[in-house]
Amino acid sequence: MTEIKSTLELALERTKRFEISEKEREEIKQKELLQKTNSLLNRYKEGSLPLSDLLKEIEKTEGETRNRLKENLLNQLIEALSLKEEDERVLKGIESLKEKDMKGIKEKFHILISQYERERSKVFQELKSQMKEELKREGIWGSAVEPNVEGDKRWNKASAEIDKNYKPRLEEIKKGFRIL
Repeated sequence: MTEIKSTLELALERTKRFEISEKEREEIKQKELLQKTNSLLNRYKEGSLPLSDLLKEIEKTEGETRNRLKENLLNQLIEALSLKEEDERVLKGIESLKEKDMKGIKEKFHILISQYERERSKVFQELKSQMKEELKREGIWGSAVEPNVEGDKRWNKASAEIDKNYKPRLEEIKKGFRIL
C-alpha cells in the first residue's frame, strides 16, 4: 500500500529545492546593507539623524558588517561632496567616520568652493550686464528690467564650462579624503 505523507512532509519536500545558495545569501546581505546605508545617509544629510546617532547605529552593527557599513557611508559621503553646495554636515560626517582631523583637506575644499563661486558670480554678472545692454539697444531699459540670465543658453554653456574646469579639482579633493 502507498504511504500517506503529512502536509508538513510535503511542504518540506517542496522547499528543499528552494534552498538559498551561499551566493544568494550574500547578495541579500549586500542589498540589506545598501538599504541601511542609504537610509542612514539620507536621514543624516537631511538633518533628522544627528551625527552621534549615526555613529551609534554603526556601532550597533556587528562584525564585518559594521566595517562595510562604515566604508559604504564614508564613500557615499565623499561622493556627496559637490561644487554646488558647501555642506558642513557632510564634511563633519566624513571626519567622524575617518576618525582623523582633516583640517588641511577641508580647507582645500573650502578654497575650491570659494573660487568656484567667485568665478560663477563674475561670469553671471558679466552676462547680466551684457544682456542689459542688449535690451537697452532694443529700447527696453530701466530699474525694473532684470534679464533672465539663468534661462539664457549662454549662461548654461558658461556654467557647464566652469563646472567642467572645476570637476577634476573636486575629484582630486575627494581622492584626498579617501586616502587620509
